[in-house]
Amino acid sequence: MAKYLQLIEKIQQQIDREIWLPGDKLPSLREQVAQSGMSLMTVMHAYQVLESQGWILSRPQSGYFVAPRAEFLSQPASHQKVQLTESVDINDFIFEVLQACRDPGIVPFGSAFPDPELFPQRQLMRSLTAVSHSLKPADALNNLPPGNEALRKTLAQRYALQGIQVSPEEIVITNGAMEALNLSLQAVTKPGDWVVVENPCFYGALQAIERLQLKAVAIASHPQHGIDLDELASTLARLPVKACWMMSNQQNPLGCTLSREKKRDLVALLESYQVTLIEDDVYSELYFGSEKPLPAKAFEKQDTVLHCSSFSKNLVAGFRVGWVAAGKHAQRIQRLQLMSTISTSAPMQLTLANYLGTRSYDSHLRKLRQKLEQRKNLARQSLRRHLPASAKINDSQGGYFLWIELPPEVNSTELYYRALQQKISIAPGKMFSTGEQYANYFRFNAAWEWNEEREAAVATLGGLIKEMLSLTQRWS
Repeated sequence: MAKYLQLIEKIQQQIDREIWLPGDKLPSLREQVAQSGMSLMTVMHAYQVLESQGWILSRPQSGYFVAPRAEFLSQPASHQKVQLTESVDINDFIFEVLQACRDPGIVPFGSAFPDPELFPQRQLMRSLTAVSHSLKPADALNNLPPGNEALRKTLAQRYALQGIQVSPEEIVITNGAMEALNLSLQAVTKPGDWVVVENPCFYGALQAIERLQLKAVAIASHPQHGIDLDELASTLARLPVKACWMMSNQQNPLGCTLSREKKRDLVALLESYQVTLIEDDVYSELYFGSEKPLPAKAFEKQDTVLHCSSFSKNLVAGFRVGWVAAGKHAQRIQRLQLMSTISTSAPMQLTLANYLGTRSYDSHLRKLRQKLEQRKNLARQSLRRHLPASAKINDSQGGYFLWIELPPEVNSTELYYRALQQKISIAPGKMFSTGEQYANYFRFNAAWEWNEEREAAVATLGGLIKEMLSLTQRWS
């Protein structure tokens, strides 16, 4: 192991063991040289890497300090454990927020997508060019539902690598994960049925429930541990729930991942009530650490999990290619797709099949995860510098979202409008719930390369929050 890596590992272990606490000053470069016997360049390189990874902070004229650790949010006692909503009406507000993110002059902290510069554009264009030269008229028919055979076979092989047996015939290629999720929900429900969602939850679930005229049961989810299984069990015992839409890995907006044990218990509970789990797993490749988390589908015994994902969050957003491992529902979903969008773009399916055949995908994913982890750490440090001390930032080992709790006096929807006037977008808590429980929360996209513009935007955001706090204190 290179000497600078040895020093990095040593300091990380010291911080983990609380030999150095957040805010403590580390030995200076010269002191570290004397202690370690390494060269100044080696020590400097190690400190720079530790800083880029969010372990330490440098302060001009002062030296290096251990970075503050994220503050874990607790679930406020005032939050309802279960919230019943017979009519969901949230689409207009979500549309407004998402439209604002399209303005190129906006700092897109409210965006749902990662920085497109993180994607292998050149390699994808090479695959697209190769496909376009060999495209035949019959390809349009060959890529109708269930979708491109080579692409479905590759996906089945990737499931197999995790020990999950999914036949290519069970996989339906869709126009992104949203179509996979919507078709899955439509396949197992009818208007007026009850559907369980997490609280807070991905707003796409609320939009789908509104569009299909379904009723929502929102079950409280803990910032670190996820959905409350006791409350879910109680709900299933008293309501005729038909489906449960949730994210078991890197949940949006919380960022939490369910433990293996909780995934197993969740699936067993739903199967005991014959409730279909629609698993939104679009962030599963964006884990930090050495082991990819299993989806809940890995624990099914009765073919009750429809596992939905896409390439939009980890490879390319514009292609709009997703899929659902639908099991016994595959034929039903294909028929529904033929009645709506007919099929996913044949050239895009062929391009992805070509790219995945180059075996560059996993190398790209490793680099992507490293960059996202670094950027998330830098964004968290910036937020901690500029937000009031009373703000709390939820931590998670994956993805690129930070879920932020503000003091109760600060309404994040009002903050959204104030920030938008300063050309900054955020995703206010109102987007992720059918009620008002998360009025003082917002989601922050940390996938962007950190620079002076974004640091200044966070400083502005912090100033707006402090101004709003000051106004409420003045009137109280």
